[in-house]
Amino acid sequence: MVAGGVALLLILVGIPWIGFPSAGAAAAGPIGEDYVRPPPRKALSLPWGRVRSSAGPQQVHISLAGNKHMRITWVTSDVSSSIVEYGKAPGAYRSKSEGESTSYGFLLYKSGKIHHVVIGPLEDDTIYYYRCGGQGPEFHLKTPPSRFPVTFTVTGDLGQTGWTSSTLDHIGDCRYDVHLLPGDLSYADYQQHLWDTFGDLVQPLASARPWMVTEGNHEKEMIPFLNTEFRSYNARWKMPFEESDSPSNLFYSFEVAGAHIIMLGSYTDYDEASDQYSWLKSDLAKVDRRRTPWLLVLFHVPWYNSNWAHQREGEDMMAAMEPLLYAAGADIVLAGHVHAYERTARVVGGRLDPCGAVHITIGDGGNREGLAQRYRDPKPHWSVFREASFGHGELKIVNTSHAHWGWHRNDDDEPVRSDEVWIKSLVSSGCIARVQQPEFGKSQEAHRMGWADTRTKPSSKIFY
Repeated sequence: MVAGGVALLLILVGIPWIGFPSAGAAAAGPIGEDYVRPPPRKALSLPWGRVRSSAGPQQVHISLAGNKHMRITWVTSDVSSSIVEYGKAPGAYRSKSEGESTSYGFLLYKSGKIHHVVIGPLEDDTIYYYRCGGQGPEFHLKTPPSRFPVTFTVTGDLGQTGWTSSTLDHIGDCRYDVHLLPGDLSYADYQQHLWDTFGDLVQPLASARPWMVTEGNHEKEMIPFLNTEFRSYNARWKMPFEESDSPSNLFYSFEVAGAHIIMLGSYTDYDEASDQYSWLKSDLAKVDRRRTPWLLVLFHVPWYNSNWAHQREGEDMMAAMEPLLYAAGADIVLAGHVHAYERTARVVGGRLDPCGAVHITIGDGGNREGLAQRYRDPKPHWSVFREASFGHGELKIVNTSHAHWGWHRNDDDEPVRSDEVWIKSLVSSGCIARVQQPEFGKSQEAHRMGWADTRTKPSSKIFY
């Protein structure tokens, strides 16, 4: 707490702060690769055994849907209307919005009626009370702030295990504004009832704060010769792709306070001829770094990974898209897939670069497949901290220049902060003027990646 207070004071008076090891983590004992994980507590349990109601809203979750709007999603087993009543006081619903509903079949499974309703315009940083379908319980949500500070929680590869339950408990104890999930949500893997139990499991959190997700390999659910790819995911977790001019629910962008967040798809085409690549170029060209000085990017398969698990799986996507993100000055890149935690220095093209992105792998939400416990040796020069543990991350963007990142390991039922660092924005570091170009064309990619002699040489110093 003392170190954190000193860092914040330095930031407020304009003195840059690179980062520091967590005093709490040091006091807790071994961390990183020296840490030995205990077994989960047997007391952790999941609410699968309760009787599912035959009527009323279930699996309620919310997501951002454009400027000052929120999408409310829920499932019913009856023919209730796709309407949401809402207001700023309990039971006082002064506004009402109507939306759409859908359903899907998957082999012998038939989903309930899935409702999507967009409400707004809403006031920033405000609590609203709402009711779905004109019946059932009252829920409440809080809209994100329009200015800094803003806090995101992050966890990938969530699943439905005892560790998932403890991760969700720890996230519930945070004071955060938006939850980010870079793929692998329910681990249904063709067992469609697990989508329903996952919706029930996350409802207490996902109905109160926006959950912004992108797809992972466990959402693919592809059956040869049948059109099933991402069918369940797209029906249940509709994201603001239309609001961000994307042609697909598998990649989109949104803004919160002064941050522009891009969610990409590791399992849809990303080469230069793809819709995703064209959309990314267009979206990056629209980003105004004076209005949104922070640029965050999320996708499932990490580009920088020193774990033995899933080695080199992200190379093709990295080759296609890293030059675009570097040219645009992406500050932080978050991924999942590898069931462990790792944070890099600022890096691009495999080399340390003060204008590259900090890459964070956080595929450790609590999945049933277990942890990826084997790391490659020696540790790459770009890898700063790595640990095979379940946990969650918190990113607090304090102002236009500084953000604080912390990763909290799940120690039994206690979240132990094992890794933390202050990150300085590339805008405040002067990188945007040096790197960003008005075009994102192929002819300039080598120059932007630092391969041309006219580019400033990468430094051996680790920058945050």
